[in-house]
Amino acid sequence: MRRWLEGLEAEKGLDHLTARARRWVLGSYGVLALALAAWGLLLSRDGGSLRPLLLFLLPLLLFLPSLLARRPRGHAWLAFVSLLYFMIGVNVAILPGLAGLGWLIALASLALFGGSTFYARFRSRQLRQRAGE
Repeated sequence: MRRWLEGLEAEKGLDHLTARARRWVLGSYGVLALALAAWGLLLSRDGGSLRPLLLFLLPLLLFLPSLLARRPRGHAWLAFVSLLYFMIGVNVAILPGLAGLGWLIALASLALFGGSTFYARFRSRQLRQRAGE
């Protein structure tokens, strides 16, 4: 895997790969946030409280400053947290009538995991390369 990534970096360039991974992260982050908002609102409808919405969205929103600042370490941590959302998505998918929403959450969280992992790698290498110039 390492050899493949290094070959990809040599072929495409770190700037291109970093920009592409960033678009991947932002897109999957947005889809996941919208899907979690839908799930939280469905739960809130039954109880009348917005606590489920906040419970699902707050951990994701805590990473927003790291995303906006383009920090590799924040993206690496976001990758780990996105796996928790994958578990939530699988649990929602087995509920009657909510399979589509559950799989959307699961797939968006896996996309966020992959994008965040690649972004953390490419951005940290990009920053190291610029510091060496």
